[in-house]
Amino acid sequence: MQKTKLGISVGTLCAAIYFTGIFGGYFTAVFLAGYVLLVENNEWLRKNAVKAIVLMIIFSIVTAIINLIPDAISCVEHIMSAMGLVFSENCLSNLIAAITSVIDICQKLLFIILGTKALNQGTIHIPSVDRFINKYVN
Repeated sequence: MQKTKLGISVGTLCAAIYFTGIFGGYFTAVFLAGYVLLVENNEWLRKNAVKAIVLMIIFSIVTAIINLIPDAISCVEHIMSAMGLVFSENCLSNLIAAITSVIDICQKLLFIILGTKALNQGTIHIPSVDRFINKYVN
């Protein structure tokens, strides 16, 4: 089992990055990934550290885009109410909240699975993300 310069196994550090992506947020995950990219030489670890950050960013972008829909409708609602017209967006807001919750659950499940597989230096191949990483990470 390969060890990092910290003295822990490569898989454990990678799992820590995935798990901090769920529980610790961006700061901790980016800090650990930055350490890996600056100090560690293990290619599998480096690629998986970048994969964790890229997946976090993708999930955040998708959630932000979906949350633009109720914001836009709310804007229309405010404009219409200023003109004295009545318009309600409650049903759509609830639907968007449900979709956002499903995306959040999918992200957490994916990171738990990736973190668990990382303990044994395994991974789940996500073709578009893996192509991106192979293109830009040496």
